[in-house]
Amino acid sequence: MVRDSAGPPVGVGVGWSAARRIAGYGAALSMASYLVVKVVWVVAAFVGRAPEGFGTADWVTLNAVTVAMATTGVGLGLALAQRWGRRLPAAPVVFFSWVGAGFLVPMIPYMVAGVLFGGSGAEAGGARDGSDLVPRWETALITVGFTGMALGLAVALPIYLRERWPRAFIGRLRGGEAGARRLVTAAIAATIGLGVLWSSWALGGTLGLDPAHREHWDLNGRLLNATSGLWALIGAWSVRALTRGRPGRLRRWLPMSLAFAGSGSLFAWSGWKLAMVILRPGGFTTAEYTRVAVVEHALGVGLGLTLLTAVLRVVRSAGPGVGGD
Repeated sequence: MVRDSAGPPVGVGVGWSAARRIAGYGAALSMASYLVVKVVWVVAAFVGRAPEGFGTADWVTLNAVTVAMATTGVGLGLALAQRWGRRLPAAPVVFFSWVGAGFLVPMIPYMVAGVLFGGSGAEAGGARDGSDLVPRWETALITVGFTGMALGLAVALPIYLRERWPRAFIGRLRGGEAGARRLVTAAIAATIGLGVLWSSWALGGTLGLDPAHREHWDLNGRLLNATSGLWALIGAWSVRALTRGRPGRLRRWLPMSLAFAGSGSLFAWSGWKLAMVILRPGGFTTAEYTRVAVVEHALGVGLGLTLLTAVLRVVRSAGPGVGGD
């Protein structure tokens, strides 16, 4: 997928390394609190306390998936914090950090907006997948888990990537670094289209939405669409800057970091929502017409992968003389 840079590493300074370690440990500890809640929910389901509307099997399966994801998140946080994380194979590190960052880092603005505009901490952290009568201690742990992991990844991951693949982040853009111009250009255009569609839903548009499911068109739903639209547009802009931007005008670390998060958001959230639309656990329904949702999220998965491929080509193309101050 991507190889470690040749030659001696370019350091980031003692302060940045300390920030990476603190943020990585914080992310792992925060996600451990979320993991505790999910394990409690699985155990409760086995003793007959699944939420209304969910069968035991559906509830256990849904939360077993999130238990696995949370466990991976704890491991990722520790890998970002400790020295052995630099020795892990590149492919799984890139994939899991890409998916983890895609799920959580783009949600930071959403969580802040949810609090400012009246959403609870649980809603802002995405905790509305269970019963509406969640005990306060569970809501608190879920909120801490999502918020802490998101902030931890936002700080630790760019530093880790910068330390491990320094030449992909230092200096300024050279322009035209990813190749495959037609495919990348088409992916950027399609990503902009998705971003505009999601943004229009956030602003009250109804194209493609099912009138029978108006309950999904509340403030929380609009904030989610605004977040998805924002990061799709950020991802499209970042990849365009990496592949077609003018040389020397922009430092590489900014579009590289944003492209990683934006493409990850497309892939992770579209993949999750596509699975929910197809499997419909607990009678799940979506605000869109079903066919629209399937096409929309399948496209998002493909676009996320395509944009990541462009980012990885930029990493591979980075050489000893890249960039410059």
